[in-house]
Amino acid sequence: MSVAEAFEKARSEGRAVLVGYLPAGFPDVEGGIDALLTMVEAGCDVIEVGVPYTDPVMDGPTIQAAAQQALDRGFRIADVFRTVEAVAATGTPTVVMTYWNPVERYGVDRFAQDLAAAGGAGLITPDLTPDYAPEWIGAADKRDLDKIFLVAPSSTDARIASTVAASRGFVYATAVMGVTGARASTSDLAGPLVERTKRAASAHDLPVGVGLGVSNGEQAAEVASYADAVIVGSAFVRALLEHPEDREAGLAALRSLTEDLAQGVRRRA
Repeated sequence: MSVAEAFEKARSEGRAVLVGYLPAGFPDVEGGIDALLTMVEAGCDVIEVGVPYTDPVMDGPTIQAAAQQALDRGFRIADVFRTVEAVAATGTPTVVMTYWNPVERYGVDRFAQDLAAAGGAGLITPDLTPDYAPEWIGAADKRDLDKIFLVAPSSTDARIASTVAASRGFVYATAVMGVTGARASTSDLAGPLVERTKRAASAHDLPVGVGLGVSNGEQAAEVASYADAVIVGSAFVRALLEHPEDREAGLAALRSLTEDLAQGVRRRA
């Protein structure tokens, strides 16, 4: 199933898509695969596999801690493709989220080729804007990979329009200003940003997903009332971080959280 097909399925069911994120190699490579498969079984429609990075300027402390754990245990880029392959084998659309530097170091064309070979659906590039991405856009288009770019509350209408035009799969709306992290309440900036982005995206029939801050089903329902996808990362990571010595307890917490969020995107506000 492609990312577009996941959105079409959710739309036919009158609900939003649930996108779940974990960094590859956390808590270790096999443990991370088990965790992501648990999230798929419990209701995630699309999976984001993160690339741990030594300078995660946009990540909050929760994701930073997980990424550092993966790096300390010897994470390599090959572990990303191994993880993607295992998750994509379930038929769940699997995208990679990464800062641009690791892709550039690996080789843009080589990264695109290895991602496609692993069954990956596309790439989310939080620190790469379309006007600086011709090499990636060319490599992605050559292999039918989705190009998922970000918009923010500070984006101008012109920037949103150009980002939407360059994107494929969905547009990622970062709903709060600042670093990532689960929050007690969703951002008041999310609704207006999604509305602006949807106006630009309507001509391209491109869904809009909202990320940053959602941590429970109630918040998921709120975001699902105006967005096409609810993107959750830090809350999933935290569920595993809270059970460092008990792998089964961590997976149980992850399953429970996923089920709550999956019910939320179906309930809406």
